Amino acid sequence: MASTLCASLFCFVTLFLLCSFAGATQPGLILTLVNNCPFTVYPAIQPNAGHPVLERGGFALQTLTHRSFPAPTAHWSGRIWARTGCTHSNGHFYCATGDCGHRIECSGLGGAPPVTLAQFSLHHGGHKDLSSYAVSLVDGFNVPMTVTPHEGKGLCPVVGCKANLLATCPDKLQLRSPPGHGPVVGCKSGCQAFGTDELCCRNHYNSPQTCRASSFSEFFKHACPATFTYAHDSPSLTHECASPRELKIIFCH
Repeated sequence: MASTLCASLFCFVTLFLLCSFAGATQPGLILTLVNNCPFTVYPAIQPNAGHPVLERGGFALQTLTHRSFPAPTAHWSGRIWARTGCTHSNGHFYCATGDCGHRIECSGLGGAPPVTLAQFSLHHGGHKDLSSYAVSLVDGFNVPMTVTPHEGKGLCPVVGCKANLLATCPDKLQLRSPPGHGPVVGCKSGCQAFGTDELCCRNHYNSPQTCRASSFSEFFKHACPATFTYAHDSPSLTHECASPRELKIIFCH
């Protein structure tokens, strides 16, 4: 009896250790936000409907620092952007670009354009381990941004916009802070600047057949070809990476 008990206990302990080791060698997907800009940015994270808010939706990230956190298990989708020109005094918080209701923690709120957006659909665990990601300039531009996968299988390209478009933004698209005479802090989309159905791909223009590139979206596309620049831009710009261990969202380069 004693020998049988010891043998059973040994098998149990061995199985426990093997399972623990297997779990330790298969960590979850990590999201890392890196600030290479020469100023503090306030990253913001907005989930799509039905998905949890990560890191309370926003925080400060000092220059030349990074912050890592685990992606949710199973499925998560949403967007990440940088807020710039932020001030916090006398209980008031405001950002010149990307502001989300005058709060540091966005708690699921979207940001005011123009902003450079990273978009994600992450499947991790179970029978599917696939990360889809893209960088969009559909809502304009405020900082250079790239998404870099690490240790993924198959074709896992770095995508995004490394160029600083604030220096070349056309006059009609420039956002200045303070308005009118301050430095250029953002480059608006044609939709934000002019608000027409055609440029915003609304109503009659809200289809792949009628929503077309404009001279304004072409400005963004020429500088950053691996980004979405209007609502029905090529879907091939969304990339999929199998089993990455980390996705780095890098602001500035």
